[in-house]
Amino acid sequence: MHWIILILAGIFECSFTFCLGKANIAAGKAQMLWYAAFVLFYILSMVFLAKAIKAIPIGTAYPIWTGIGAVDTVLIGILVFKEPVTLWRMIFIFTLIASVVGLKMVH
Repeated sequence: MHWIILILAGIFECSFTFCLGKANIAAGKAQMLWYAAFVLFYILSMVFLAKAIKAIPIGTAYPIWTGIGAVDTVLIGILVFKEPVTLWRMIFIFTLIASVVGLKMVH
């Protein structure tokens, strides 16, 4: 169950960065709503991470949490914000995914 909570924490981390990106291109009331969503997802991410580290060592949980958020954020950047896809970017994302899987396997 704690691993599911950790995955959700990582998804919420990605969600708050997505909201930050949307707020950056929005204006007026829409921008404030995106910032409000950012705060909500930030809080949810921290709460879920705090719950996960009750059973998963912080040295394992934190890198996995950031890895999930980083990979998802890069993918959203590419798919939603039309950021460039380069060979080196994909190689390093693959390396990040392999590292997250490796941490899970050795825990």
